[in-house]
Amino acid sequence: MATPSLKKFLYLSIAAAVVTIGLKSGAYLLTGSVGLLSDALESGVNLVAAIVALGMITLAERPADEEHSFGHTKAEYFSSGVEGGLIVLAAASIVWTAIPRLIHPQAIENVNIGLLISVGASLINFGVARVLLVAGRKNNSITLQADGKHLMTDVWTSGGVLIGIALVKITGWLLLDSLVALAVAANIVWTGYRLMHSSALGLLDTAIPQQERDQLKTHLEKYRLQDIQYHSLLTRQSGQRKFIAVHILVPGSWSVKQGHDALEVIERDIRNLFQGPVTVFTHLEPIEDPLSMDDIGIERVQSK
Repeated sequence: MATPSLKKFLYLSIAAAVVTIGLKSGAYLLTGSVGLLSDALESGVNLVAAIVALGMITLAERPADEEHSFGHTKAEYFSSGVEGGLIVLAAASIVWTAIPRLIHPQAIENVNIGLLISVGASLINFGVARVLLVAGRKNNSITLQADGKHLMTDVWTSGGVLIGIALVKITGWLLLDSLVALAVAANIVWTGYRLMHSSALGLLDTAIPQQERDQLKTHLEKYRLQDIQYHSLLTRQSGQRKFIAVHILVPGSWSVKQGHDALEVIERDIRNLFQGPVTVFTHLEPIEDPLSMDDIGIERVQSK
């Protein structure tokens, strides 16, 4: 069964970014708040990131071909890496804008209307972020999860900015506007780092999560009741797709058809263990032959 396309979620993200850029830019022009300007800059990054993500999802969903036998799913990791870098760039822009205002504070105007507009933009981002995060987890898409986390960071950013502006209005301390903008920059740098870290792990062929590996091993142990054992279990995650390779040992007296039928059942059961696309590679070996264990070195040393 074909995997459903995820591009519709990124069209939603692009639309949300366009709307929130307009709202936040309008709020900045009305108030002159550098905090709101930093918020608008981050929404600009959201737009660029969503466009990049759309391009990478389009590439990742392309079927395997002669030059890419395992598909194009790793393209998703480039998207999350680029998004992380753009977030850091946005933080640098915020700092560049906030420091002069920190040295030369300016009064904020039309605070009430500016706050109202910013709240509206934040609610849009919150709704879209929730949709992306749910879809990302359901489809095991690092691109949707990265974009959702980015938008959720934008929501927290906006919340901090709103608090800062409200405190400026209450206390009259103009420096708070710039200080909040710098705090926002620090927060989104951390988000950018986490996205780039996740992207790097994917490009390094990191194994599927430990919980899923344990689930897989528990399942394979059940076949011992049928005189079937396993070794040399290898896994990796590539975007939405999981790749699992395992050597299966069966009685040497079995016919080729018996061994083949057993592998068909095992591969089907492994695919049914997980959501999303799973590619399973198996290798059949006679359990009595010592040579079957010569490739046991494929297994990786377990971390202590």
